[in-house]
Amino acid sequence: MRIRPYGASALLVDVDPQDGSSATEAVQDLAHWARSQALGAAEIVPGATTVLLSGLADPLDTERRLAAWRPGPPRPRGPVLELPVRYDGADLDDVARRWGMTRAEAAATHASLDYVVAFCGFAPGFAYLAGLPAELAVPRLATPRPRVPAGSVAVADTWTGVYPSSSPGGWRLLGRTDAALWDTDRDPPALLPPGGRVRLLVTG
Repeated sequence: MRIRPYGASALLVDVDPQDGSSATEAVQDLAHWARSQALGAAEIVPGATTVLLSGLADPLDTERRLAAWRPGPPRPRGPVLELPVRYDGADLDDVARRWGMTRAEAAATHASLDYVVAFCGFAPGFAYLAGLPAELAVPRLATPRPRVPAGSVAVADTWTGVYPSSSPGGWRLLGRTDAALWDTDRDPPALLPPGGRVRLLVTG
């Protein structure tokens, strides 16, 4: 674990996975522990391999207390959110070719995996889903699309994501869902908060 100042009132913690745990598991464990310890942070934000603690009144005291964290055993998993997906994306053929599969096989493979929301970013409600194995990693598009429709299910590297709103994007599109990923009238607004578990259901 490496702790770095991040401005005058924040700390950025680089998490080092141990004992066979994944980066996502270690980050979620630290974020959960930090919330339980009342460290005085206004926000605790998990990332791919980091946790940001911002709004600290006494960063030096928080840094001292963070030294007490040790990765714990895997925490009990919560309920699984099932997300219906129609696999008809513009890049499905390309991804299937990269995986050495047919379109149907690629869709079935992608939907068969267990996903966990590692962190959110890029746009409100955009969740980075960990779970795609390294051997199925695919590169981003060389040139991002100027507009990706809301609800698009896409992959980049080993991440899966769902675009909550129409926006530019360079991920490879596998399909789409009608689920509302971000709704300000909902509590919480994000359908897929960090730590949540997700299963994708093939609907076409």
